[in-house]
Amino acid sequence: MIGRSLSSRFFDGLNYIFLSLVALVTIIPFIYIVSVSFAAPEEVLRRGFILFPTTFSLEGYKYIFSTGTIIRSLGITVGITVIGTIINLLFTALLAYPLSRQDFSGRNVFMMLVVFTMLFNGGILPTFLVVKAFGMLNTYWALLIPNAISAFNLIVVVSFFRQLPEGLEEAAKIDGCNDLGLLFRIVLPLSAPVLATFALFYAVGHWNTFFNAILYINNADMWPIQVWLRQIVILSQGGIGDSTQFDQNYIAPPSQIIKMAVIVISTVPILVVYPFLQKHFAKGVLLGSVKG
Repeated sequence: MIGRSLSSRFFDGLNYIFLSLVALVTIIPFIYIVSVSFAAPEEVLRRGFILFPTTFSLEGYKYIFSTGTIIRSLGITVGITVIGTIINLLFTALLAYPLSRQDFSGRNVFMMLVVFTMLFNGGILPTFLVVKAFGMLNTYWALLIPNAISAFNLIVVVSFFRQLPEGLEEAAKIDGCNDLGLLFRIVLPLSAPVLATFALFYAVGHWNTFFNAILYINNADMWPIQVWLRQIVILSQGGIGDSTQFDQNYIAPPSQIIKMAVIVISTVPILVVYPFLQKHFAKGVLLGSVKG
């Protein structure tokens, strides 16, 4: 085995240093957010920038949980994410399967229409009018139906379905399996990696949605957590905590602590999902994009 040259080792060392700095710059903001959310109000007012608080406190979390706003909005977000992801995967699979079949007449035309939506769309106003015409304003369907299928995800799933062995489908048909049975009993179980990958994509999209909720939902009691996060962090408008739930001498925590606590609460739940789907993530994308 030929030893590595000094210049090669020096180059690797520079790469390690550079990547370490990039990782440090990436993680510092998150450490800051978590630290401020758990810091004592006096320390936040005194120090400002905190990476490691000297005094641990839960005042920010106690304040924002003094009303049911955060819990209700978290429940709404979880419901939208779970139901929306199921709808996304179901609709994507139902459309991708016929488009992946060679014997499906007109599939090239439908694929062109799908690709067209990636390049052009109706825009905010026409979409709003369509949602209004179907009576979905101030309902959660406005957050689920208009984005039921992602064109990019659909194309990758179609490519994955085309790679499945045709012999399995032929054997299933000989055993009397129809097209729906073939899809749900043969194709989807074999497509677990790619479906898990796009389940993560869809779930993160639903969890982070706030613009459509602002656009289509006027009732604040129906807002997901990300809309409340926007109200607090960007617009500095609250309605999260209630000081009357505490004693008369109680002083609400600084707004900085409240903002960081809400960011942590709205971020941690979706981060918990990643470890369960991480092993399927790279595999699913690569398998679905090898062939066109």
